[in-house]
Amino acid sequence: MMKMTELKKEKNSVYTDRAYLEINLNNLKHNVMVLKNAMPPQCELMAVVKADAYGHGAFEIATYMNRIGVKAFAVATIDEGIELRRAGISGEILILGYTAPARAKELHRYDLTQTLINYEYALGLNKQGYRVKAHIKVDTGMHRLGFDDEDAESAAAVFSLKHIKVSGIYTHLCAADSLDKKDICFTNRQIQSFYQMIKRLEERGINIPKVHIQSSYGLLNYPELRCDYVRAGIALYGVLSSPDDTTKLQLDLRPVLSLKAKVILLREIEKGDSVGYGRAFVADRDSLIAILPIGYADGYPRSLSCGKGYVIINGHKAPVVGKICMDQLAVDVTDLPDVKIGAIATVIGQDGKEEITAPVVADNLGSIANELLCRMGRRLKIIIA
Repeated sequence: MMKMTELKKEKNSVYTDRAYLEINLNNLKHNVMVLKNAMPPQCELMAVVKADAYGHGAFEIATYMNRIGVKAFAVATIDEGIELRRAGISGEILILGYTAPARAKELHRYDLTQTLINYEYALGLNKQGYRVKAHIKVDTGMHRLGFDDEDAESAAAVFSLKHIKVSGIYTHLCAADSLDKKDICFTNRQIQSFYQMIKRLEERGINIPKVHIQSSYGLLNYPELRCDYVRAGIALYGVLSSPDDTTKLQLDLRPVLSLKAKVILLREIEKGDSVGYGRAFVADRDSLIAILPIGYADGYPRSLSCGKGYVIINGHKAPVVGKICMDQLAVDVTDLPDVKIGAIATVIGQDGKEEITAPVVADNLGSIANELLCRMGRRLKIIIA
């Protein structure tokens, strides 16, 4: 795996010959500081770096954050956790998803913290005979993973298992991104249910470990909660899930990722000529078409074909024409000034006064920034800005 110093050294080299992700570590550091300042005293940032750090590059993101003092991370799978350990990441690494109990030896070996999804799972993990750190997840309404929020007896029993070391307990708020009255009411019930579980455990003589409730929107909309961790995901990367999202806290978060591609060919076509598969675009005038070597295999969705998406070249918008291919797409640059082969097209990011953000791109295709960013193909090179 290429190290960050090598990536930075190669910034203007062969690695920018096609399409690439540009990662702004200054913006990442800024976001870390902004989020920490918004958190209550004694609360620690847990950086969520699952799905290759939301497509930003888990190695680059996690190693840098570790260097600037972030000591807790969250991933989705054991293999993501092992990858971080092998990259030299220190501190706690919490696995938010399922790990087969048969892999308990690896959990122990790599000092990973496993989420306990129910009591039967905890028993199965304990039977493997390896000491494993764990956080108990409580289901307060999401109805995915977790102990029933009224089953304090089973949760308390986990603390006495020989090979399980419980170091945390948490829940997940499923509507924290919404300020609709019904969603606020539901979220408050989730919070209340969680703390009732904590109280029941205390009544059973359990010494409560570290507690966490808030993900990004949990912090932004419920900043008054006092927890030991905030699990920051999408906000850490400087964007919200959707462009129209409103939050109680208005933080100065800055996008970390830009997606760029080079113009590799300029093609003059006549009125009536078509471009791409299915002749989906037919020119209604003589046109100049720029070809970019990026497609849906790089995570730029095919559903943005035929004018639904656009890029920025030389500070001007250029619409996508025709159907986006696996490896290439075409944009109309007829009205743009001085476009040349080798020009940089900004697919996500800012160029001059124009900017296209991940939430806007995602919204144009009926999705959220989280999904869009996570789908950025691993074949894209990562360049440190």
